[in-house]
Amino acid sequence: MKTIQPWFREVVSNVSPEIKEEIRLTMGVSDKLDALMHEKGISKVELARALDKRPSEITRWLSGQHNFTLRTIAILSTFFGKSLIEVSE
Repeated sequence: MKTIQPWFREVVSNVSPEIKEEIRLTMGVSDKLDALMHEKGISKVELARALDKRPSEITRWLSGQHNFTLRTIAILSTFFGKSLIEVSE
């Protein structure tokens, strides 16, 4: 098991709660997208073709560093027939 370096702990401790939450949400959407792709048996290239996107954009989505718009989330949710996020009514 790797140990966390003290300098890394210090950097992480200085990150605001809002940024930590943004990262958690972005990674969550990315993880859900990846799971839905595996469930449907679809590759990045196939998803890109189906949505008229470049494969590099799908790679960005799966990296966990993309700032998803609600429109993109809606497009993906419609494509997969399952919601990528849950909003309580």
